Amino acid sequence: MKILPPFFTWNFFMLCLSSFLFFASFNMIIPELPAYLTSLGGEDYKGLIISLFTLTAGLSRPFSGKLADKIGRIPVMVFGAGICFAVSLMYPVITSVAGFLLLRFVHGFSTGFTPTGVSAYVADIVPFNRRGEAMGLQSLFGSLGMAAGPALGGYIGQIWGIEPLFYASAFTAILSILVIIRLKETMQDPEKMSRKHLRLHRHEIIEKRVIQPSLVLFLTVFSFGTVLTIIPDYSEYLGIKNKGLFFAVFTLSSLGIRIIAGKTSDKYGRIPVMKVATLSMAVAMILIAFAQSKAMLMLGGVIFGCSVGMNSPTISAWTIDLSLDAFRGRALATMYIALEAGIGIGALVSGWVFANKAENFPLVFSLGAVTAVIAFFYLFMLPKEQRFLVPEDK
Repeated sequence: MKILPPFFTWNFFMLCLSSFLFFASFNMIIPELPAYLTSLGGEDYKGLIISLFTLTAGLSRPFSGKLADKIGRIPVMVFGAGICFAVSLMYPVITSVAGFLLLRFVHGFSTGFTPTGVSAYVADIVPFNRRGEAMGLQSLFGSLGMAAGPALGGYIGQIWGIEPLFYASAFTAILSILVIIRLKETMQDPEKMSRKHLRLHRHEIIEKRVIQPSLVLFLTVFSFGTVLTIIPDYSEYLGIKNKGLFFAVFTLSSLGIRIIAGKTSDKYGRIPVMKVATLSMAVAMILIAFAQSKAMLMLGGVIFGCSVGMNSPTISAWTIDLSLDAFRGRALATMYIALEAGIGIGALVSGWVFANKAENFPLVFSLGAVTAVIAFFYLFMLPKEQRFLVPEDK
């Protein structure tokens, strides 16, 4: 019987803990942001809360990918979390709609950098034939942060108000830095930071080898942008007081399935798992679209979480499978560009279609089902070597 090499080391655990704190930091404020923006007089700009954030994240990905490949994984992670810390402290100071939207734009740099560095670091320390499992475990900690953040944020917002919530977000971000600051850099011979690292050539923006998983990711996370933007209003419409409850339900439901999905994709290939994930996403969005009760909405949230739990580690492992070691940061940055584009466009379109009218809820969420179905059929159109790719020892 073949003994698989271990990957759950102290460095891996600390990386996972940092991911938990980082994702909790910027997610804990999301449920309260629509109401906060409305209090500033920006009710018509709710769609920009997520789309501006993801726009900056997407624009910064080519830079974070290049820097991760040049100066190292850890500096990229620390920079992103540092942005999260600084911006969270600024929210209570800026009280205009324009200022708030500018902060959301800047805040996006955090997720433009940290996840790229984290994924590259994990890929460096994990054996090829256990990538799916490792990505599943690492993303589980991130998901725990995404679940704990909104639930805790909703509680803090209800009891103490919005300003303490922003300070709690900043404190959590700085903790995520302290956890990883002493980790050993995994990149061989990192370069010193210089201006040349901020100059991008055309071929350094997109890694063509990972276009296929990136496209599938774009189509599936369109629904995620819709959920982030519209669910707080939908929850209120259905009489749910804690606007972070849906986020907690779908994130928690994704936890256990992440490791299972990752191990399954290691054994049977990435594409079969992605077919189940995209089909589940379509079903979830239909259930959410026509929910008339708290129970039905939460059922949709459970299935939505299962889809996200299958999608995240499988797409990450698939992307790393197709990338070259020397350009791993660029490949992961390309994947994250697709992630941010899908979430951002989903948020922008859903905010525009919703237009603060309750009768538009079914249409808004049905659009997510459509994009998931497109992704499902696209998987059948991939070249044969992609559809039957199963990781093997290098």
